[in-house]
Amino acid sequence: MALATVLRALFGYFFLVFIVRVVGRRPGKQLTPFEFVLIFFLGGLTLTGVVGNEVSLSNAVCQIITIACGHYFLVWLRAKSSRTARLLDGTPLILLEGGAWRSRTMKRERIAPEDVMATARDQGLRTPADIDTAILERNGEISLIPKKEE
Repeated sequence: MALATVLRALFGYFFLVFIVRVVGRRPGKQLTPFEFVLIFFLGGLTLTGVVGNEVSLSNAVCQIITIACGHYFLVWLRAKSSRTARLLDGTPLILLEGGAWRSRTMKRERIAPEDVMATARDQGLRTPADIDTAILERNGEISLIPKKEE
């Protein structure tokens, strides 16, 4: 019984690594929300097969292949349609520009000026006056463009 569990776990791990590799990867420092959903969902399906019986393992494999094909289709569709890409990944949002906070955007995204300034301090910028533009990227990271020194 314990050996069967170990073998199912190994199979689940290697199968998941294989599927994620086949489905593809995108460049960037962080995953988009779309990719987080894929990773967690595939992980949950794999777990079902690993801790269940043999029927459960074959069901998990079929479910993972189905989700991988669906993901591949969405990635293809996203590459063909900028509208689909915006829907799935979102668009960058300006949080600070020309010394003025975009308070409506920040409120909607639940970001406080302190969040932006924490990122600014990491880059050696001390005040909002040191920042030309602050952008909330699609992956949730805040990018800062410092003011040019005159």
